[in-house]
Amino acid sequence: MKRNRRDFLKTTAAAGAAASIPYIWTADQTRAQDAGSKRTVAAIGVGGSRGRYNRGGQVAQQAGKLGQMIAVCDVDSLHTSEFSAKYEGKLTEYVDYRELLEKEKPDVVTIGTPDHWHVPIAIASLQAGCDVYCEKPLTLTIDEGKQVSKAVKETGKVFQVGTQQRSENNKYFLNAIAMVQGGYIGGNVNAYVAIGGAPGNGPFEPTEVPEGLNWDFWVGPANDAPYMDERRKQFRWFLEYSGGKMTDWGAHHIDIAQWALGCDKTGPTEVGGIGKFGVVVPEKFDFSALFAGEAKLPHGFNAATEFDIDLGFASGSTMKVTNHYKSEDGKTDFGNGILFVGDEGRIFVNRGKLSGAPVEALTEADRKDIDEAVAKLYKGKSLKGHMANFFDCIEDRSDPISDVHTHHRTMTSCHLCNITLMLGRKLQWDPEKEDFVNDEQASALMSRPSRSQYLA
Repeated sequence: MKRNRRDFLKTTAAAGAAASIPYIWTADQTRAQDAGSKRTVAAIGVGGSRGRYNRGGQVAQQAGKLGQMIAVCDVDSLHTSEFSAKYEGKLTEYVDYRELLEKEKPDVVTIGTPDHWHVPIAIASLQAGCDVYCEKPLTLTIDEGKQVSKAVKETGKVFQVGTQQRSENNKYFLNAIAMVQGGYIGGNVNAYVAIGGAPGNGPFEPTEVPEGLNWDFWVGPANDAPYMDERRKQFRWFLEYSGGKMTDWGAHHIDIAQWALGCDKTGPTEVGGIGKFGVVVPEKFDFSALFAGEAKLPHGFNAATEFDIDLGFASGSTMKVTNHYKSEDGKTDFGNGILFVGDEGRIFVNRGKLSGAPVEALTEADRKDIDEAVAKLYKGKSLKGHMANFFDCIEDRSDPISDVHTHHRTMTSCHLCNITLMLGRKLQWDPEKEDFVNDEQASALMSRPSRSQYLA
């Protein structure tokens, strides 16, 4: 019995129709729309041979194929020269994103910097008149999500977050969402998410700053810290710059789970669980003092290495977030993916498969219905890739598939998981007020002091 499927299709069809209403262009939104023109693109944060993560350069090149790449910015001169070489050395190279935005005035900006730089550069780019593609995770804190959502709303610019599971991976995730929302596993659906653990080793010794790297600019809004390869190349395991696996894989899988549960525009009401941090973190450590520069840790990985966290939603649904999921009976065991369990069945999805008895039982008619539902989930646009979706939305000024507002709600859940671990207790969250319920200590972890010398 698929109790909600037809209602779901009717609802999404109505949404798709609304999204297709023609947009009325104003004069300042017709820039670069002459016949045969391409929108100008600037890449900020591109990685390279010295960096551990090169995703920024990859997405920038994708944008360069759909627009006209004109400039590149990175705090490492080797990175800018390597990237510029892909365009025959014709790009203008910058170290300071503020100078790029002022002088080049690009139509589109891609952001592939370390995570703690995402929102400051994104807001500056929006205010400079750019449409923005920013890699995930978008935010370092809950308050950053509020700030960038406000900036998108005020500027009216198109903003795509690089959560490619919403577009790619053979539609496995979109199909899973359609099946859950369509009633193929019944009602009372809960989600079980595994995102893998993180390394917790250290401490590490500071070393000389590599030639050509402006390390202080790399550190940027975070507290001053000596250079070491681990901080730079594996920044995701330092809470000063990222959120560990919670905001790495969590930004993908928690996003899909909340969307499927119908909570992507609201979020949870409570969070609690247990976990462990890197070996350099003592018990009951004051993370607020660390972020404020009032306490220090040895130079080691300090993000959560293991965790078992439960999120509760007003709808009654729950989500368990673990580094590795294993059911009590031991029959279900996985290290990366999402298990959806309803009162009439269960399905499992990751980047390699969508499986379960309800999937195997699908008829041709069911598959056609699911395809229609996926098309509505994708807002009626062609599923031809995440960057292509961004550029399509630039043309008609619609919200892309990974819009800033739902991603803010995803990241809020990720940050809630980290905060409950930092404080070691269960927390109540008000998704309407976007604040903790009568908990000043938790609320203090929603934001962080920032060094301002490199901010716009």
